[in-house]
Amino acid sequence: MMDDDDLSRLGRTKAPTPSRAARERALSAALEAFDEKKSGAPQGTRRGVRLTDKAITLWRSLMSRKLIANPAMAALIALPIAGYSAFYLMQTSPLTQGLDTGGPGRVAAPGDVAKPKTAPQAEARKEVDRSVSIQESEAAPPPVAGQPMAAAKPAESMSDLGGSATRQAMPNRAAAPLAAQERLIAPPSPDADAFIGQQPNTERLTEFDTNPVKSALESPVSTFSIDVDTASYAFVRRSLKEGMLPQADTVRVEEMVNYFPYDWAGPADRAEPFKSTVTVMPSPWNAGTKLMHIAIKGYEVQQAQKPKANLVFLIDVSGSMDAPDKLPLLKSSFRMLVDRLAADDTVSIVTYAGNAGTVLEPTKASDKAKILAAIDNLWPGGSTAGEAGLREAYRLAQSSFVKGGVNRVMLATDGDFNVGQTDDDDLKRLIEEKRESGVFLSVLGFGRGNLNDRMMQEIAQNGNGQAAYIDTLAEAEKALVEEASSTLFPIAKDVKLQVEFNPQQIAEYRLIGYETRALNREDFNDDRVDAGEIGSGHSVTAIYEITPKGSPAQQIDDLRYGQAKTDNAAGIANASEYAFVKIRYKLPDGDVSKLITTPVTSANEVASFDAASADQRFSVAVAAFGQKLRGTSQVADYGYDRISEIAAAARGADTFGYRAEFLSLVRLASALDGRR
Repeated sequence: MMDDDDLSRLGRTKAPTPSRAARERALSAALEAFDEKKSGAPQGTRRGVRLTDKAITLWRSLMSRKLIANPAMAALIALPIAGYSAFYLMQTSPLTQGLDTGGPGRVAAPGDVAKPKTAPQAEARKEVDRSVSIQESEAAPPPVAGQPMAAAKPAESMSDLGGSATRQAMPNRAAAPLAAQERLIAPPSPDADAFIGQQPNTERLTEFDTNPVKSALESPVSTFSIDVDTASYAFVRRSLKEGMLPQADTVRVEEMVNYFPYDWAGPADRAEPFKSTVTVMPSPWNAGTKLMHIAIKGYEVQQAQKPKANLVFLIDVSGSMDAPDKLPLLKSSFRMLVDRLAADDTVSIVTYAGNAGTVLEPTKASDKAKILAAIDNLWPGGSTAGEAGLREAYRLAQSSFVKGGVNRVMLATDGDFNVGQTDDDDLKRLIEEKRESGVFLSVLGFGRGNLNDRMMQEIAQNGNGQAAYIDTLAEAEKALVEEASSTLFPIAKDVKLQVEFNPQQIAEYRLIGYETRALNREDFNDDRVDAGEIGSGHSVTAIYEITPKGSPAQQIDDLRYGQAKTDNAAGIANASEYAFVKIRYKLPDGDVSKLITTPVTSANEVASFDAASADQRFSVAVAAFGQKLRGTSQVADYGYDRISEIAAAARGADTFGYRAEFLSLVRLASALDGRR
């Protein structure tokens, strides 16, 4: 046994120079351990292929065979092994990902200058490059006839690997191993539709002012297009759940109100596609005003009556769609919709990135496996040639047009059309031209950061369709599964609503929401003017805040010279009416509109707010919440706690939990809003 003196002498002893043969044996063993090309399995999937395992095995072999005469020689022989092991660990450790190590796995930042590699690094990189080339040639699928070249399926996104950067999509390339990510991730070019790191918010919104209070004497008529879009509610929910109050222009009160299903009374048969119910009740936020609540319910088409559907999925597969809440969520959403289709329905798929192409020709829904395989095979890459995609989608819809059926393009995207015709007005004209063919258009928005809400609203409104925002799989299920009938099967188009207020009874009025749907008075009777679409079973709600004549809440002074003219009600027809509601619509395949009218009198009034139905009270709570988020002055002093009280009392059965979620959003907003 060695004592302390022996160890001290050994420490002062100079290690003998190793022989040439010993050096060659050690170097050969180390290089054999470093070279992993002999294993076809990915690193970490089989014992014995990792460098650290081989180093340990080599060390045991050297020691067990007594190839080294003394410990000093052992230390010398171990140096090459330790060096290569350290090099490997530094280049592949997750702890060094994104650090400036100069090795594989590093995420390049904009403005970085490539550093010269040492000879061992260069040789190792050559081996990695050769390995990547082989994997790419093996992984890239062969082109399919009639399909555009699309990006190959990535093994995993950078977000899956825990990186902070989004992988730049590269068409026609298979994802490389993590060690080769430095070659794949590069600073974006100006025209690249990719994002690296934290990107600025470039969402485009429609700016609008809240509807003002109007004098019933000066402007007795209010006209607007019916709206059944629901995108705004999902925008608001996303913001609040991320700890932020929503931007005012993302809050469209009517879309929040119409997000919820209500049990309004519907028509008895399809001859009259919908029925309206008008109720007047005291306003909960202003004792001097009342609310005129207009509830419209569309006829619900029964399963046996549903027409055949000819659907074209127009899917954005540009590089910016490479995020978990974009293309992956989109694919899952469309899979759920396909499951709801009848066997005779038809599905086509068009994609657009750098250019547009047909992925799936019109295919019967009975061949579900083929449709789902086409959806699963979509991967992002390229810029956004949306205009070309729209034209191709309409062409396919026309080629398999179902007379008397549902012919619809369903556009799913996250942002702008940045290739080809990109101006919103030009796109609007294109959509207007195509809708005359009987093909409708709906828009589904995904993701965040570059969402073009303005474009979505424009083309959905002009395409006789709806705009929805899908932020979760649950929202996709609501929009495309639970409400599939109302989403896909229209019962009326160009639906307009006009209300004439009687200045003998009503001094002022204010329409809550529908700012972006306003129409001119003369547009109501002009069948050339486009308006909203109502689907099977759709519920639509419009709420006016009205000020009775003589109420202390009146904000606008009476006209000096108009007053005497209207003081004497004698000879004025229908002087006791509060208002007159008119609805104009066309059947889905019609060109001439029809009219439904409803006079509003004291018979429509309830004595107290609590006397209104639960659905009416809940919809008013949602309207109050939307106004509160927009900063509307009329509800400035109305607290979130009161909104919660009304909503909780009117929650009802809440089968799908939508109303419970609303209550949680009100609480979140209350916590975030210092004004309360």
